[in-house]
Amino acid sequence: MVSAATVVGFLLIMVVNTLVAAVTIRFFRLRLTTRWGAVLYTVIFIPVIYLVTTILLSGFIGFGGSGADRGTALILVWVIPFTLAVSLDIFWLPAPEEIDLPEQTR
Repeated sequence: MVSAATVVGFLLIMVVNTLVAAVTIRFFRLRLTTRWGAVLYTVIFIPVIYLVTTILLSGFIGFGGSGADRGTALILVWVIPFTLAVSLDIFWLPAPEEIDLPEQTR
């Protein structure tokens, strides 16, 4: 039986990973001029960021506890947040072409 603390820990890691992935994906889609560039950076950098946040939150801080199955934990803290972040960016946020960006950055 899984404890309530383990469930809350996994939910916290899922929320943090979803937020980080959504912001990162949005940044790549807005700043990179090519579509493949955003896809490539997303596929490469999001797992690295997930690795850091998962090690930080579950290893050092101790959220998430000890799950029964590694595959289930991987799906909960990596696959679900990534698909949720991608779907939020594609279906809910406006397209990058509709966003007015400044000509120069300071």
